[in-house]
Amino acid sequence: MERRTFLCTLGLLTAPRPAGGQARGAVIGFLSANSRVAMTARTEAFRKGLRELGYVERENLSIEYRFAEGRPDQLPALAADLVRLKVSVIVTEGTTATRFAKEATSTVPIVMAQDPDPVGTGFVASLARPGGNITGLSNLRPDLSGKRLELLKDTVPRLTRVAILATAATPGTAQTVKETELAAGTVGVQVSDVEVAAAKDIDMAFRAASNARADAVLVLASPIFLSHRGQVTDLAMKHRLPAMYYTMEFVLGGGLMSYGASALDLFRRAASYVDKILKGAKPSDLPVEQPTKFEFAINLKTATALGLTIPQSLLQRADQVIE
Repeated sequence: MERRTFLCTLGLLTAPRPAGGQARGAVIGFLSANSRVAMTARTEAFRKGLRELGYVERENLSIEYRFAEGRPDQLPALAADLVRLKVSVIVTEGTTATRFAKEATSTVPIVMAQDPDPVGTGFVASLARPGGNITGLSNLRPDLSGKRLELLKDTVPRLTRVAILATAATPGTAQTVKETELAAGTVGVQVSDVEVAAAKDIDMAFRAASNARADAVLVLASPIFLSHRGQVTDLAMKHRLPAMYYTMEFVLGGGLMSYGASALDLFRRAASYVDKILKGAKPSDLPVEQPTKFEFAINLKTATALGLTIPQSLLQRADQVIE
């Protein structure tokens, strides 16, 4: 670190607190397994939440961002770097980032912006009483898998086969695949798994789905997909495969449809945890909150290009329709 940067950071850390309890010059760490570009909307939602609570960057708060750019192996060093900077709080964007932040420190408060199963991963003792240095928000909703399949079936005529594109190493994937397989019997479709362990596997995965005569694909949460969402949506179109995604960001970039907890709402709400911790609250005493806002998005341009007619009933239910 350059001397000028070090002196600036030191000044932020040692500056006195103003009235009202906000930590003037608090340094917040932000750790992500994804790319900086892929996280733009989410980091802006987090910053918006901070502004709503009275924090102004470079005046009473600064944020140190660390992005692994879709390479989880970089996270241990990035997490350790934030700890060395003596940040007041580390905000993590997903389970993989949270795991490495947890390994890097047991004392610095960690705020999860989203996690599918914080109890199952061992991050917290319970949602009501986290018990350690980690708290935040969960995006756990077991019924989401069934809902996504239902929406696909309502959209794609004679839907019988769905390929699940997933990254097994992404925490929560095994549970989501199991829930999807259970829901498939109820919805009346057959599902098959296609593993995407690295970015180089994305093209292969779509070719495999197409060769298996899948009628559609279901893309599960993964840093790989989010960091390469342009490639994912392009390949779905190339192979003429209607795709259901887990977040609206894919639909805004040309994907057909998405249904899930609002990632932007979760990241905005993460700011409230930072605020409470800076004012003296302990992570162990702050209950983990679950999602309250869900979004269903449809891209009509993509539907038309795929030769699909979206039922009016679905359009009326959608939170956002891109025409």
